[in-house]
Amino acid sequence: MPLKARLSHGNREVRTAKIVAEHLRSLGMEVKSGVAYTGVVGVLRGGRPGKVIALRADMDALPVTEQLNLPFASKVRTSYNGQEVGVMHACGHDNHVAILMGVAEILAGMKEQLPGTVKFIFQPAEEGPPSGEEGGAELMIKQGAFENPKPDAVFGLHVMGIAGNVGQLTYRSGGTMASADLLRITIKGKQTHGAIPWGGVDPIVVASQIVLGLQTIASRQLDITRAPSVITIGSIHGGVRNNIIPDEVQMEGTVRTFSPEVQDEMHRRIRLTAESIAQSAGATATVQITRQLPITFNNPTLTEQMLPTLQRVAGAANVSVQPPVTGAEDFSFFAQKAPGLFIFLGSNKTGVDATTAPVNHSPLYEVDEGVLPLGVRALANLALDYLSQK
Repeated sequence: MPLKARLSHGNREVRTAKIVAEHLRSLGMEVKSGVAYTGVVGVLRGGRPGKVIALRADMDALPVTEQLNLPFASKVRTSYNGQEVGVMHACGHDNHVAILMGVAEILAGMKEQLPGTVKFIFQPAEEGPPSGEEGGAELMIKQGAFENPKPDAVFGLHVMGIAGNVGQLTYRSGGTMASADLLRITIKGKQTHGAIPWGGVDPIVVASQIVLGLQTIASRQLDITRAPSVITIGSIHGGVRNNIIPDEVQMEGTVRTFSPEVQDEMHRRIRLTAESIAQSAGATATVQITRQLPITFNNPTLTEQMLPTLQRVAGAANVSVQPPVTGAEDFSFFAQKAPGLFIFLGSNKTGVDATTAPVNHSPLYEVDEGVLPLGVRALANLALDYLSQK
C-alpha cells in the first residue's frame, strides 16, 4: 500500500508525486513535475491525430488522525498550521491516484491506436494549501498545466460514501457541487461591565442575532426551488472574561450555492442582514466574503454525450443522477477552462447503508478498494470514447 504509506497534506505530496512521475515516465510519457509545488502532468500523444482530453486526480491527504483498525492504516503525523496532527486519506484521494495511474497504463499500451492526446493531471492541495500558500487546481492552471496542449474537455471522479456501494456510479448535469465562499463578520460594540450591559453595546448578543438572521436567508428569503443554498457559521470568538462584555466579536463561516445568480443574491442579503441587525443595536458589522471555489459545473452537452459510456461501463441499472452535493471541489477551475464532467463512484462495501456509513473526512471513512476497477474502466472509456467521436 505505498500510496497509503506515503501520504501528505496539500503542497507536501512529494513522495506520492515521485511515485506518479516515475510511473508515467516508465510508460514513455512526457512528464513535468513540480507544478504548483508537487503536481505532476503527463502527456500521452497518440499515434493518430485528434482532440486533447485531460484526466485529473487529486493526491493530497487530510490532517485527520485515522481511527480505522486496518493493517495499512496511516500512522503518519505532521505539523499543520502550527499543530501536530495525524494524516489520513480521509477523502479517498489515494484511490483517485491509483485509478488514474491504472488508466495511464492502459492508454499507454494503446498509444499507436489512440486518436488524439491525453493529458494526465495529478493535482496537489485539492483540500486547500497550508495557511499563507497558494495551491491546488488554480495554481496548476496559473503555472501552465492546461497549456501545450490545451484540452478540449476534462474528466474527473471522486469516491464517495453518499454515492452508494461499490459498483454504483452517479453523475449530474449542470451545477453539481457547490461554490464555497469564506464569510468573515466583525461586530464592534462598546465594552462594559457584564453587570451593567446598558453601559455599552453587547457584540455577543448582536452576533447571536446575526447568526439566527442569516439562517432565514436560505429558508425564508431565497427561492429554494431554483437552487439549494447553505450558510454555516463555524466559529465565533469574543471576550476574555466572564464579567466583561467585549467591544468586538469575530465570526467565520461558509456559504454554499449552486448558481452565480443565487450566489450574488446571497452575498447581498448577508451584508444587508448583518449590517442592519448591528445598526439596530447601536453596533457595526463589517462583512468580508471571499470567493474560494466556484461551482463545479458539468457541461450539459458533454454530460449527455458521455452518459452512454457510463451506462455501458457500469451497467445502466447502476448509473443514477446524483443530487446536488453541497461540498466543493477545485476541479471546478479546470471545468472553467474546458467543458468538464465530474462523476462519483460509490465507495461503501456491499450491504453497507450509505445513509449511516462514515462519510468523507471522517476518521472512520473507509473505501472498499473494489471501487478501483470501475474507476479505471470509467475514465479510460470516457477518454477513448470522447477522442473517437467526431
